[in-house]
Amino acid sequence: MGYFPFFMDLEGREGLVVGGGTVAARKLQKLLPYGPRLTVAAPEILPEIEAVPGLTLLRRTFEPAMLEGTFFVIAATDSREANREIAALCRKKDIPVNAVDDKEGCTFLFPALVKRGDLTVGVSTAGASPSAAAWVKRRVSAAVPEGFGALLAYLASLRPMVRERLPEEKRAAVFSRLFSVCLERGFPLEEAALAAVLTGTPRAGKVYLVGAGCGAADLITVRGLRLLERCGAVVYDGLLAPELLDAAPEGAEKIYVGKRRGRHSAAQEEINALLIAKAREGKTVVRLKGGDPFVFGRGGEEALALQAAGIEWEYVPGVTSAVAVPGRAGIPVTHRGVSRGFHVVTAHTADSADGMPECLEDLARLPGTLVFLMGLSQLEKIARRLMGAGLPPGTPAAVISGENAPRPMAVRGTLNDIAERAREAGAEAPAVIVVGGTAGMDLKA
Repeated sequence: MGYFPFFMDLEGREGLVVGGGTVAARKLQKLLPYGPRLTVAAPEILPEIEAVPGLTLLRRTFEPAMLEGTFFVIAATDSREANREIAALCRKKDIPVNAVDDKEGCTFLFPALVKRGDLTVGVSTAGASPSAAAWVKRRVSAAVPEGFGALLAYLASLRPMVRERLPEEKRAAVFSRLFSVCLERGFPLEEAALAAVLTGTPRAGKVYLVGAGCGAADLITVRGLRLLERCGAVVYDGLLAPELLDAAPEGAEKIYVGKRRGRHSAAQEEINALLIAKAREGKTVVRLKGGDPFVFGRGGEEALALQAAGIEWEYVPGVTSAVAVPGRAGIPVTHRGVSRGFHVVTAHTADSADGMPECLEDLARLPGTLVFLMGLSQLEKIARRLMGAGLPPGTPAAVISGENAPRPMAVRGTLNDIAERAREAGAEAPAVIVVGGTAGMDLKA
């Protein structure tokens, strides 16, 4: 059934810890930040416990009289029988007790704790698995910024001023805005920024150009995920793991600007204008892109537009599809003895007669791996021109559609037959084309 997580004020309360060894020391360390008045009773007490200021030390064995006036008890001796006897006495007197390694003897358990100033998060599995509780604690700890306690203290300092200046019906909205702005922008707020929050005056937001990586939702960076979790709007492309959008706050706008079957993507100028407009509404905007925003993601164009409009922005890298998609299919873009470098090229350009890169023949003469993005429709031309420039027809080649493509697959062959193999397999865009020795490798686990 589990345990209800009561949060109790221990400041100045009398607590008794029976035992003076390492287990007692661990319990003390958990309790001390919450301000109880602690007594430690044991014939022998570790020096590290003796060194803790403010403790009352009783260097003798437990006596029932020690329970008088005690608010809670920790039975942490090295004797299971002694701990049970202490716990039984406490239950008779209705004194909350924790008996170490004896769930049945406890009336309360020690949770795994995450503490950031006045924030305390307790995790319990009702004694089923301390390892599971520790696992959850690590993830909660990673999700809560280190400075969160200082943020809470700052927000608490603003409460009297908000109560004085604003009527009751407006306070909840202002407290919510204060938290969001401080979390996103930092604190303490400048006078003008604080006044804008109190009056509800819109001020320009900020746009984050965030790379989501390629494939599973958890391939996004930790920073990218944290920004997504507290944004006011997310403007996103296709080819993203759908679960990523679930990370955005419930009230955040979710605006799709990518390409789906039967529907063209929004023009880049429209996307630029949208980002500027949402930022001018005062929102924190996450522009979420598959791969990396600056690797054929047109993130540079968006950055220039934001800069020209005077909107604050920041780039948050993601793992580019040029590396991640082949890698997830078992193809490294570099490998000792096979490829010492790689070249990433778009297979579409408006600057040549056939829409292909003019430097293709130069690339064919370079050592290493060639990676082509957005080139499936040009695959036959690419292969023909590379062979015409001197690459052997037997050069390994591969076509990979990543995990978020409509039909994920990896097709392998050589320059001479890769176009035909991809056609027979029904490969669909978007796909990454890899040419070179590593394309013949398969390092999938």
